[in-house]
This record gives sequence, structure tokens and C-alpha cells, in this order.
Amino acid sequence: MAGHGTDGHPHGADRLCEAGDRVYSRAVRRGRVPRRDAEPVPCLLELALLHPDPDDMDWLVPTSPQEVMTRLLRGVYDEISASRRRVGSAVEAVEWYAGLSGQVRSPSPAVTEGPAIRVLDGLARIQAAMDEATAACTTEVLTVQPGGIRREAELSEGLHRAMALRGRGVRMRDLYTHVARHGHGLLSYLELMGDAVEARTLDEVIERLILFDRTVAFIPANAERTMALELRHPALVEYLGTVFDRLWRLAIPLTAPLPDTGIEGISHREQSIAALLAEGHQDAVIAERLGISVRTCRAHIARLSETLGAASRTQLGVRIAQAGLDASRPPAVTVPDQESRTVR
Repeated sequence: MAGHGTDGHPHGADRLCEAGDRVYSRAVRRGRVPRRDAEPVPCLLELALLHPDPDDMDWLVPTSPQEVMTRLLRGVYDEISASRRRVGSAVEAVEWYAGLSGQVRSPSPAVTEGPAIRVLDGLARIQAAMDEATAACTTEVLTVQPGGIRREAELSEGLHRAMALRGRGVRMRDLYTHVARHGHGLLSYLELMGDAVEARTLDEVIERLILFDRTVAFIPANAERTMALELRHPALVEYLGTVFDRLWRLAIPLTAPLPDTGIEGISHREQSIAALLAEGHQDAVIAERLGISVRTCRAHIARLSETLGAASRTQLGVRIAQAGLDASRPPAVTVPDQESRTVR
């Protein structure tokens, strides 16, 4: 709040300045001061520390400091009272809405356990959320692990969670790419976990997915995997569970050999590469989807070209179509569930 005619005055009327202190002190000592003396300090009139002398309007007389203090404190009290009333109204509104939400039946208990979608920023938060989900898990864990051969560090990182789950009788099913079959670390991990884990492989899988008890799922939120999404929305979790189940039915148990292509000199992986080449994908994309390096992918393409007698990429596309390799990869061999266990 600024005083009247306060242009150039160093402050508003909410405090007394040094000049105002001198003029007010003089007025208290002398009983009154000329009006002109107070013109440079409008704060004195704004705070009602001075008021016109009824007998002579050219003079100003001081107001009792106690009276001014009472007036100022009354204003502060009124402001505090108004704030309390607003707070009370807000609390009543929140309690009313909370009462309404309690009357609405939640479609699933998972909705009330936390946000439907939570962004986990940073590896530490992701790890903490995964540990929490692991501790609460009682039935099953479903995972999709894209990429190629699993690094020992990755396997060791998740081993403590897997061991804790196995100790509580939780069943685990893991999906990998066919390339992961060549990793000795994965085979050692599965030997250690025994019947608690089943593993199957596909030519290519979806991005990483970890699903606990079909109530909470974790998926990457960026390419670097330094951020993740924690999903608890029942519809989203159910959808991801359905995707996993359909991929699982198409996948080949780790203990079963990959099906023969039926074409002499063409391996299963080269058949997968041929189908992706026919779809028009570049080498880097094919390598990423199959979990192999670009160099390895190009080596397979070179062997494929030699086997089919293609002298160029264009001719290779024609040869792939002629050999019937441009169709979707053949379905996985159907085997009983007991044969999909890991190697013991």
C-alpha cells in the first residue's frame, strides 16, 4: 500500500522511514508540526500517525502510538481471520470430494495402490520401484528381454530379485531373442534358477517388459533406459499381459532346437534376415530387431547373397521372393509345456 503523493518516497505506508521517525518524534515532543513538514513523508498520514488539527488545518497533531498499534493489529487480525475462513472452506470441500470418492467402487484394487502411470527418472528410482514390486509379488513374473546375448552384469543385477522370488515360490517366464541362446551367462543363470524359470526365444521381441502378478508393469520411457514407466492401470497391464501370452505361444522353448528352414544352406537366422530385407528394412534396423550387431547382420546378408546367387541387393530381393523367404517366419514348433523348462 503506497501513500498519497509518494512519488520519490522510498517506501510505502507499511513501515516508518527514518525521515518519518524524525517528523513524528518532533510532533510528539511539540504537540504538533506544520503540515508542510509532513509533505516529504506521506507515510505518517497513511499510517494515521498524524492527523489535521481541528483548530488549524495547516497543522498536524500526533496520534497516540497505542491507538495506531491497535488499529494496525486489528487489520492484521482481520486478514488472518479471512485466511482461516478460506482454509476452512477448502478443507470442507476436500472432505466432501473425498467422501464422494469413497462411495465409488474402484474397478480394481491396483488403482488405489498408487498412480496409474508413474514416471521413474533415474536408475536409482527404477531399482527402488523394482525392488518394491519384487517384495510384493506372490504369484508370477513375466519378462521380455530384447537384444542379443545377455551380459553377465545384467544377469547379476537381476539375480538377487530372482532368487528372492524363487524362495517364495513365484514362477517366472522369460522371453528372449534366438541370439540369446548363444550366451553362456544366460545358460548358467537358468541352471541356477532351475524349475522356477521357464525361457523361450523368438526371432525378435517387443521392447523390455517386466510384469509382476499382472498388476504392475515396467517398460522403458526413453531409448537410454534411464527412465521407466511404472504402470498400474488395469487395462494397460491386462493388455501387456495378453501381448506376452501371445508371444509366448509363438516362442520356441530354449531346450528345443530352432526349426529347419527347409532350404539347403539357409539358416534360421538368415531366413529371418531375408524376411526383414523383403520388408525393406535397413541393416541397422534388422540388427537391432534381431539382437545382433550390424557387422554380424551384414555377414549373414553376404552369405545369403552367395547362397542364393545374388550379385546385388536388388537381385537379392528377387531371389528372396523366388525362394519364398519373403513370407513371415514359420510358426514355432508346438511342444508340451513341460518341455519348455530350462536346461537342468
